[in-house]
Amino acid sequence: MNIDAVSAVVTGAASGLGEATARALAAKGARVAIFDRDIDNGEKIAAEIGGVFCEVDVTSDEKVGAAFDKARAAHGQERILVNCAGVANAVKTVGRDKETKAPKRYPMHQFELAIAINLIGSFRCIAFSAYGMVGLDPLEDGERGCIINTASVAAEDGQIGQAAYAASKGGVLAMALPNARDLMNDGIRVNTILPGVFKTPMVAMMSQQVQDALGAQVPFPKRLGNAEEYARLACFIAETPYLNAESIRLDGGIRMAPR
Repeated sequence: MNIDAVSAVVTGAASGLGEATARALAAKGARVAIFDRDIDNGEKIAAEIGGVFCEVDVTSDEKVGAAFDKARAAHGQERILVNCAGVANAVKTVGRDKETKAPKRYPMHQFELAIAINLIGSFRCIAFSAYGMVGLDPLEDGERGCIINTASVAAEDGQIGQAAYAASKGGVLAMALPNARDLMNDGIRVNTILPGVFKTPMVAMMSQQVQDALGAQVPFPKRLGNAEEYARLACFIAETPYLNAESIRLDGGIRMAPR
């Protein structure tokens, strides 16, 4: 797909991987809609790239629908959707009180939150976007659209405390193939990126010592991933019609240890 002049939607685009992807797509000529809850950053980035900001909560059908309506009113039906919106949490299946060492039951709202945002939220945006894509005129090879989801290496190498996060990202990974099969006759591709340890705003809040220690665990190159590297891969996937139903680890070769 030639990205130039194509309409694109990027969720979670007010920071991190989503922001880098929105900027990379815009640099290639795409008309980008930024979906996020962060109004200040979202509007700022949209203004900088000539895009449109759409406030959205991916756990709400109503808000997701309204965001797609706003994006399409500004740019037309999107041919590219990149799902980057997500949340990370870490709670052990059975915890311990720091002082008494007594066991603590798992707070189920943490599990439900990860599933609601990372998995169901991703699928909700897929369903809304694909419904619009199927009505587009086909491009070369009959392609109508491209959907890119963000899982995580935790989908395969979940660490201690990542039961909820790994389950949610494992679901994102698992649904890519059936999504692609559901949409193959409509010319819509679905692929998944599994990022490793990236320098996102959450990681950037850690001390430099901790960041360096995380980077040293990567086989090569021995550093944290840069959001721009994720963005380059997302653009490559969008531009490569024969890449479909695939999952790609972007992790420097790391395999996560238990902790």
